[in-house]
Amino acid sequence: MKRREFFKFTGSAGVLALFHAAGLGKIAQAAASKSNIALSGLPYGEKALEPFISARTFSFHYGKHYQGYIAKTNKFIAGTEFERMSLEDIIKKTQGKEDKSAIFNNAAQVFNHTFYWKSMKPNGGGRPAGKIAQKITQAFGDYSKFSEAFSSAAASQFGSGWAWLVKDGDTLKVIKTGNADTPIAHGLVPLLTIDVWEHAYYLDYQNRRDDYIKAYLAHLVNWEFAEKNMG
Repeated sequence: MKRREFFKFTGSAGVLALFHAAGLGKIAQAAASKSNIALSGLPYGEKALEPFISARTFSFHYGKHYQGYIAKTNKFIAGTEFERMSLEDIIKKTQGKEDKSAIFNNAAQVFNHTFYWKSMKPNGGGRPAGKIAQKITQAFGDYSKFSEAFSSAAASQFGSGWAWLVKDGDTLKVIKTGNADTPIAHGLVPLLTIDVWEHAYYLDYQNRRDDYIKAYLAHLVNWEFAEKNMG
């Protein structure tokens, strides 16, 4: 996975304009002059994943939560040693450090959400083909066993968090992470993810997380993105 595949780095004027447009101008003003973590656009329109994820969900999830994480990351790294680091380096260097938890949590959530947007596509889902399908068969036995493992990880994550398909060395694994934790903090290569924080699905599915997971696997997974991340 290339370091800057998911993130644009723009000048301070562009960052400031983006956050003013999102209603986050006060936070942006304090940070945008020096920090460099910028908004990554959705790879599709807000209505593109309907009826499985609604434009209303995206208006809050992308338009409020995600942009808030970016604004706070820029605020917290302004004037620090992390100010000019890449997002991945910020995450790796703050992971496990209690006094840097605010930076880690917000930076990791920027990474996780950007990865999540790209893990989905219109008319996605179903069984994969090609190299990723072969690796899934090698690691899990067949696609149905992978689907069971991934669904179980996503459904059993207590509270907020994520389920992931990751590359660990030469094999694939399913893992789950709580809150803002992310595979790149643990030397793993993420291939795809599903967000199981309630704000990701509650407007569309209420307490039916299982239905959201089923819809993700059947209709939304971007297998081409997952295969590309394998390297």
